Amino acid sequence: MRQRAGALGSWLISSVPSRRLDGALGRFVQAASAVLALAVFAVTFLPVDLYRQTVVFLAAMLALCLMLIGGGSRRTGPPWGDIVAAVLALLAGAHFAFEGDAIVARMALLDPLSPWDIAAGTVFLVLSLEVARRTVGPPLTLIVIAIMAYNLLGDRLEGGFGHGPIDYLHLLDLLVFTGQGLFGNPIQVAATYAFLFVAFGTLLTRIGGAELFFHLANTLVGKRVGGPAKVAILSSGLYGTISGSPTADVVATGSITIPLMKRMGLPAALAGGIEVTASTGGGIMPPVMGAAAFLMAEYTGIPYGEIALAALLPSLLYFLGIYAQVHLRSMSLGLIDRDPVEPMPLGALLRRDGIFLVPLVAMIAAMSFGLSATRVAAYSAIAVAVVAVVRPGLPKAIGAIYEGLAETTVLMLRVTGACAAAGLVIGSLTMTGLDAKLSHLLFAIAGDSVALAIVVAAFIPILLGMGMPTSGVYILSAALVAPVLIDLGATVLAAHMFVLYFACLSAITPPVAVAAFAAAAIAEANPFQVAFAAVRLTLSAFVVPFAFILRPDILLVGDPLTIAIGGATACAGVLVIALGVEGFWRTRIDRLTRAMLVIAGIALILPWPSLSLAGAALAGAAAIVSPSLRSNLVLAVSLSRPRR
Repeated sequence: MRQRAGALGSWLISSVPSRRLDGALGRFVQAASAVLALAVFAVTFLPVDLYRQTVVFLAAMLALCLMLIGGGSRRTGPPWGDIVAAVLALLAGAHFAFEGDAIVARMALLDPLSPWDIAAGTVFLVLSLEVARRTVGPPLTLIVIAIMAYNLLGDRLEGGFGHGPIDYLHLLDLLVFTGQGLFGNPIQVAATYAFLFVAFGTLLTRIGGAELFFHLANTLVGKRVGGPAKVAILSSGLYGTISGSPTADVVATGSITIPLMKRMGLPAALAGGIEVTASTGGGIMPPVMGAAAFLMAEYTGIPYGEIALAALLPSLLYFLGIYAQVHLRSMSLGLIDRDPVEPMPLGALLRRDGIFLVPLVAMIAAMSFGLSATRVAAYSAIAVAVVAVVRPGLPKAIGAIYEGLAETTVLMLRVTGACAAAGLVIGSLTMTGLDAKLSHLLFAIAGDSVALAIVVAAFIPILLGMGMPTSGVYILSAALVAPVLIDLGATVLAAHMFVLYFACLSAITPPVAVAAFAAAAIAEANPFQVAFAAVRLTLSAFVVPFAFILRPDILLVGDPLTIAIGGATACAGVLVIALGVEGFWRTRIDRLTRAMLVIAGIALILPWPSLSLAGAALAGAAAIVSPSLRSNLVLAVSLSRPRR
């Protein structure tokens, strides 16, 4: 069963494996990757127009992807077909770069395309689809092809989903030769600050900074009940703020934390699930939050600093729920004082590794000064380079920076493939107004029920997230779902944060939980069991987005008193849900009481004061009705009284 599940997941996540290039070709590709990364940094401070930067970036990334991803797992070099395709990508990029002024100045659908324009545009279109297939798998690629087919053939449909005739040149013109398709916002973000923030995390990891998160978490919670599991939560969450990729986070930190949790006595699937949930939460944890948050800033026009601030309380609620459930589960399993790793004293840790906090401080300072996201990322990465020279020393720093730059480019290949495909989807949707038609369809499904419309809106990112990176899920959901939520009365910030939150959660939801497959390989467990364990640990996280759609205080919007009350009731709700899900507090809790607690917790999180009061009353009734809870409350009160 495990092998079948793994095969299914690998097909959906990526249809082809990465290649390992050896010898002169491998060194050349590594050098080209490092040079491209260095060029992305350089244009941040040079007067290069964004169009040419995006064109050259995409052409180079397409070529590298064709060289590095594809073929059989035993193949050490690309076949001639991929080499020719990579050369064609570079030639198409050169044409667009040299003809950039004319392409920007032309009027779409009025000025004719030259034969060279058509050839270069077709190369970009076809290779972008192929790279999407290789990097994020068939699901997103099939979505792109289906929508493009609708654009070309939809004039044959009758009714509201029909549209006027569109031929291939019309499609190519709007998708490739305007800023609304392939070279639109998704690729622009990938070519600028998303790339730079990934470089920041990669460089910090290369110079040894990522180890600080593990040791800091181990120092803070390593000796507590279920210490290694709590270390996994904190370390993976902290690392996730700089990696922005649940799968990358699982691989980087899970290789350490999952074996520790298994040695502690946790079942393999649960150990994998804890790592998955913690790694996924990094995508909504400030200050970095991954590439999708930068896309959100680009789409909404809201400064990234405001987005990071709004995400603070929801991310804390996310980790509070996981931490509480892991604590209760560890108590129920009797996992106490079995930590195999001796924590380092906090003072000694900060004296040894505290310098690695400097880049994070620099990032927060740059954000507070109101700098653009691109400049924030660039200065933060420069701070990492400075720390590298101070800490490992100049010779090691040069090697680490070189390898980190090359690794950044490779890590961005899959993100770039997803962003290219998402740009094609957005351009195709707007070409025929299909986005508005799908929104009307969503309203029709929900009828007059606002609650049902919001539930359907939450389901769409989870459905789209089968095998797709968070950034790709967010882009599609922002085009399809966010406008519906805004029409229902949600603010722009709340609607897009709702979409981003569920885009992150899609990484842990079956049947294709991308991060769960990565954790299952490390934990040697069934990936579906890992995914279901992760969903159970994050049950309250699936409720929180519904709260901030309807109560902006969860996003720290409003007067301080309202924010404090909303935050307190939401925290209480998360803890009550954790108690109900785990069914343990000193002793086992019966099923009826657990159900009452889960319902009470959901009511506490949701925005209406009357519902919160009802939730508090139901939680109190559960404590009175349940003999185990009642006896434990009496014991807790007696222990809290001061002794004479």
